[in-house]
Amino acid sequence: MHKGAKAAIVGTVFAVMVGGAGYGAFNIVSALNGDGGSGGGSGGAAAAKKTGPPSSSEVKKATADFFAAWEKANAATAASYTNNAQKAEPLLTAYSQAAHITGVKITPGTATGATMPFTVKATVSYEGKSKPLAYKSRLTVVRGVTTGRALVDWQPAIVHPELRNMDDTLVTGESASPPIEAVDRNDQVLTKDEYPSLGPILDELRAKYGDTAGGTPGVELAIHHADPETADTPLLTLAEGRAGKLRTTLSARVQAAAEKAVKKYAESSVVAVKPSTGEVLAVANHRKDGFNAAFLGKLAPGSTMKILTAATLIDNDITTANGPAPCPPNAMWEGQTFHNLKDLAPDENATLSDSFARSCNTAFIKYTDDLKTESLSDEAQNRFGLGKDNWKTGIPSFDGSVPAAGGPDKAANLIGQGQVQMSPLNMASVTATAMTGTFRQPVIVPLGLDDREPAKAQGLDASTVRQLRAMMNRTATSGTAAGVMAELSGRIGAKTGSAEVDGQSKSNSWFTGYRNDIAAAAMAQDAGHGVDAAGPIVAAVLRTGG
Repeated sequence: MHKGAKAAIVGTVFAVMVGGAGYGAFNIVSALNGDGGSGGGSGGAAAAKKTGPPSSSEVKKATADFFAAWEKANAATAASYTNNAQKAEPLLTAYSQAAHITGVKITPGTATGATMPFTVKATVSYEGKSKPLAYKSRLTVVRGVTTGRALVDWQPAIVHPELRNMDDTLVTGESASPPIEAVDRNDQVLTKDEYPSLGPILDELRAKYGDTAGGTPGVELAIHHADPETADTPLLTLAEGRAGKLRTTLSARVQAAAEKAVKKYAESSVVAVKPSTGEVLAVANHRKDGFNAAFLGKLAPGSTMKILTAATLIDNDITTANGPAPCPPNAMWEGQTFHNLKDLAPDENATLSDSFARSCNTAFIKYTDDLKTESLSDEAQNRFGLGKDNWKTGIPSFDGSVPAAGGPDKAANLIGQGQVQMSPLNMASVTATAMTGTFRQPVIVPLGLDDREPAKAQGLDASTVRQLRAMMNRTATSGTAAGVMAELSGRIGAKTGSAEVDGQSKSNSWFTGYRNDIAAAAMAQDAGHGVDAAGPIVAAVLRTGG
């Protein structure tokens, strides 16, 4: 749920990723610090500085010293055996004090190289209430940059595997919010155990609506996040509170399909919405970092953006679905050369529908000069409701970003690269708007629950909707999306996408589509073309029928 950032550059085109650890972010603290405090450990001022990977005996001693100090609740000493004592000591102190964890017994496993797995057994006690605590974790021993000491490479997950942000901490006490019993649109109970992807989302709903739902708080051990907008993550309940019932817009049936679909692809996310209402039917993530990329991700959406770009061309009277959109082998704009995917044959007589269905980049790039700098941004904001930072979904979410850009990025934005940023939630909403002509801001709990005022937008003219639906249907039945969509019955449409990201072996896979009254969008990082990963995820969700 925390945020980090990495900028990826393709030529002069920028694709930005923002998210939790592992979502375009990496930890450089240990590299910057290089050593822990001045406590024990191998070596000394007079000893020759060692180099190279730590030996097995050094790994064993460094972990033994660290574990011994941790078990004794000696935070300063334990921190001195790490390469980042400044960050380690406050968390280790909180472990025994704010979290009230005592009787710690750590059992090391068998090291693999410099990595040591271990188990922790302890007791959490608070105001006469106690519960046993047990979990598994691991650490890695590295060579200190400055002194050459063998040191524990500090990561919060050492202390507990659910700790991911360097400034998060542990606390035991009365819960910040009463527990909730979240139910779907048909009153089916939604739990973290049955729907793991909903864990962070249920935490957010509890934090915001626990009091409104009418429950009473319990006593629990929880992760308190440094980000004030992120809800506490409960780890252990010492005393049950009374749960209040909270109705969501989710569908347990669609959610189950979404959970199953994302498990097949690493670093993937999907959102499904009901176009006629804007209600979120499912949200699922399969990520190592636990980040809700489905709602909060900020990534270039690749050619799925051509839905919005096609609408811009139509609404600005530049061309129509059956009007010209030639597909040359390459196109240049302000010194930047753009290409199509390999093996896409050029077609100088192509219509917009032809180029859309085949996902021809150059056809869209060729129209850059016909558009004003702000044309795409205006279309996104005024007709699709994107980029105004005013969505009120019920939990934290990103509204998309389509900035007015000049230079090569003006062209790159048209094909979902450049400065454009989207989440699967945003693209599911784009598809729903294209399908119905009406922008209905997505919601995960009813607006009436807390009288939220939803974001508004003009929407699309009927003629534009007819053309977009015809092009998306063609793409789903005989274009780039046909491989995963053609077997679906009913009213269908889709758009594929792949976004190049510097430093990745493969592009990010994007796909969005609709079937009857359900629209879905998915993204899988470093997974290839749209039909390689995101497409099968969306198709599996659409197969439920809403």
